[in-house]
Amino acid sequence: MRPPNIRKINSQKPEPEIIKEAATIIQQGGVIVFPTRCLYGLGADAMNPGAVERIIEIKQRPADNAILVLIHSKKQLEMLVEKIPPAAGAIMEAFWPGRVTLVFDARDTLPGLLTAKTGKIGVRLPGHPVAAAILRQVKDPVTGTSANLSGRPGCSRVPDMGRQIAGQVDLVLDAGTLQGGIGSTVVDVTEAPPRILREGQVTAGQIRGALAGI
Repeated sequence: MRPPNIRKINSQKPEPEIIKEAATIIQQGGVIVFPTRCLYGLGADAMNPGAVERIIEIKQRPADNAILVLIHSKKQLEMLVEKIPPAAGAIMEAFWPGRVTLVFDARDTLPGLLTAKTGKIGVRLPGHPVAAAILRQVKDPVTGTSANLSGRPGCSRVPDMGRQIAGQVDLVLDAGTLQGGIGSTVVDVTEAPPRILREGQVTAGQIRGALAGI
């Protein structure tokens, strides 16, 4: 296991040269650790089956668990999902960027390891400035699964990550201590009405309020 390649990055005004370095690694099939609002995540090209497989190996994750995908604009949903129900549009308008992950019917062109062959894909538009900058630079969807071994807690500080993760990726972006906490609310919009799979930063009542007008 190699020593981790750790770069400090400004959490609010990320340095362009570091963002470019991280994006280039992802575009070349590599894996990075980067900050999201609550926890550090593992980023790789979501459309590259080899990169997705490497994420699974690093996390020691069962292949039957789907992997969250991050996008830089709503337009990217078209390459990932079969349709965008009106309920999804209402939730995105109310809560994106960040805070809510939406589960859609996935296009059958996506890597099987990404969807775990469930036919569904979880997607979020991230709110953290570093994550958003990386996605704009990469231009393609990026994985956003938490940077921890499967079954272990996620981490809000790079020093808590451990060499088992940091020593297996190509770059670690250290933005300091993150917000931590319960993470995003996960809503399955393939059902009518949408079903809340995990209540997180956005409450069930807030989701119902966003859907009241449709």
